[in-house]
Amino acid sequence: MIEVDNIHKSFGDANVLKGISTCFDKGKTNLIIGQSGSGKTVFIKCLLGLFAPEKGTISYDGKIYSELSGSEQRNLRQEMGMVFQGSALFDSMTVEGNVRFPLEMFTKQSDSEMQDRVDFVLKRVNLIDAHHKYPSEISGGMQKRVAIARAIVMNPKYLFCDEPNSGLDPKTAILIDNLIQEITQEYNITTVINSHDMNSVMEIGEKIIFLKNGIKEWEGTNKEIFKTDNEAVTNFVYSSELFKKVRQMYLEERN
Repeated sequence: MIEVDNIHKSFGDANVLKGISTCFDKGKTNLIIGQSGSGKTVFIKCLLGLFAPEKGTISYDGKIYSELSGSEQRNLRQEMGMVFQGSALFDSMTVEGNVRFPLEMFTKQSDSEMQDRVDFVLKRVNLIDAHHKYPSEISGGMQKRVAIARAIVMNPKYLFCDEPNSGLDPKTAILIDNLIQEITQEYNITTVINSHDMNSVMEIGEKIIFLKNGIKEWEGTNKEIFKTDNEAVTNFVYSSELFKKVRQMYLEERN
């Protein structure tokens, strides 16, 4: 679990995060949504320990990050996996090399132990025969699965995903959503996803945080979001034609 208590973050005179408090549970897919400039990226970078809030605390399973020593913070960051928006794979490395990279950097495992772990996670994301291919030789959806495999190869407690469906077709995006949710539940990971994809909200939004101008405007589930009267949320969510149709179906069933 990650607990956020009244965090504030500024850059010069710009107040980006303005007193956000929430919690992200283990074994659930937690989504952060909001328009561009709402503070989503800064928020997730604070959760990753890349930015230090000027006020407030962030706790990881009861441990307040700002109160940890430097070595304790480094150890905690090694328990975090990250899926970047553009996958961020190394072009000069094979799929296997990309996934193996964190193990070589941060562990003292033997070569055979690392190989077994790489084989395991690549199988888990359904990439059995891609070990020796390069990123340029595989599709965008496969690249995203490689990024997920690399993010979980260290068996993290916390998984962060920044726009994991960016650039993917709708069918592939749903497959990536389902994979992330399956892994989250299977390994009881605390997963936080930065997203603007309304399909993701519908499919895997077990908890949703809606940010507006650096403030937590609303939180709830993908079922509760249909019932909210919060105008900022409805204006954002129902800009999607798909959501408009689902909303209408919900209202018709309720009546």
